[in-house]
Amino acid sequence: MFPSYTAISQAFSGCSAFSRPQPEPQSQAPSKWTARHELYPAWSAADDAKDKAARLSNAAVAEIEKASNKVQAKTGGIELYSPGFYAACTFGGVMACGLTHTAVTPLDLVKCRRQVDSKMYKGNFEAWGKIGRAEGLRGVFTGWGPTFWGYSVQGGLKYGGYEFFKKFYGDLAGEENFHKYKTAIYLAGSASAEFIADIGLCPFEAVKVRMQTTIPPFARSTLGGINVIIGKEGFGGLYKGLYPLWGRQIPYTMMKFASFETVVEMIYHRLPGSKSDYGKGAQTAVSFSAGYIAGILCAIVSHPADVMVSKLNATRQQGESFGAATGRIYKDIGFKGLWSGLPIRIVMIGTLTGLQWMIYDSFKIFIGLPTTGGAPPEEQVKN
Repeated sequence: MFPSYTAISQAFSGCSAFSRPQPEPQSQAPSKWTARHELYPAWSAADDAKDKAARLSNAAVAEIEKASNKVQAKTGGIELYSPGFYAACTFGGVMACGLTHTAVTPLDLVKCRRQVDSKMYKGNFEAWGKIGRAEGLRGVFTGWGPTFWGYSVQGGLKYGGYEFFKKFYGDLAGEENFHKYKTAIYLAGSASAEFIADIGLCPFEAVKVRMQTTIPPFARSTLGGINVIIGKEGFGGLYKGLYPLWGRQIPYTMMKFASFETVVEMIYHRLPGSKSDYGKGAQTAVSFSAGYIAGILCAIVSHPADVMVSKLNATRQQGESFGAATGRIYKDIGFKGLWSGLPIRIVMIGTLTGLQWMIYDSFKIFIGLPTTGGAPPEEQVKN
């Protein structure tokens, strides 16, 4: 706890021309009354907590490694771009999107309500307080059911589809052109995947938005909401928000995947060594960091369409055309209204996208696949 005489002398040796370090007094044999160190492994609560956390972390890592080895042994190693590879990427996308979107349902609830009526709440904490007092914890998570099912479907089709279309367009372009026009291939692959994924998402998104923007909610469950919409508007009522959903999600996903791949490549380019020199933890940390940056860009690009989707699903009248509804809403809110709720969406989407890429790449590592992105070997580019 206290510095020794030698340490003090060395620290202040330049202060006097006559100072000389004195020899450290020889340690004497400990008294029989001295506390035994083996009985007190930590001299403070903080050190004890750190030791316990380190032991738990090491044990968890060991168990994950053991489970990962068992899975890889059973699958026999998944070959890249095989049907098993695309199935694994699809399942990873289900986990990445379904879990994360469900976790941020309280943020999404307030965002949607403030987009529909900006005067409803003054702030997020006030909104959660009012909702919690009126409806309890369940009210704060209003819409979690259609969120989970919708974004699980969308995430699987989006991530699995992106891996497929990236390979498909890359093969069409050829290896040399792929490295030359890789950003265009990332954009085309992500746009194609999202086009299909939104068809699966749209019915659940319609239920979610209506459930979150009607007080009390117009339905208490996902299936109940689907039945109510079909009963009143027919099957087409589930897809009347498809065009604005494409307008929001396709630019969002193009930015999400292309910027992520670019940022990952930039990070590894500036780090010493190559991607293969870094362990699993470092690679997932890179995935999270690049995903967070990509999420911020996604939120800005897609926010006006997100506002329009919320208002269309909440206020579009039966029989009203898409163009007429869009014109009416824009006339009511103006250009400034298209950016309502942007700060909270930046936080939500940035965190969401970072966690999605971390979960997705962690799952790929778990089953023995390489993480997404990174600069190709120099000799591969030259060839």
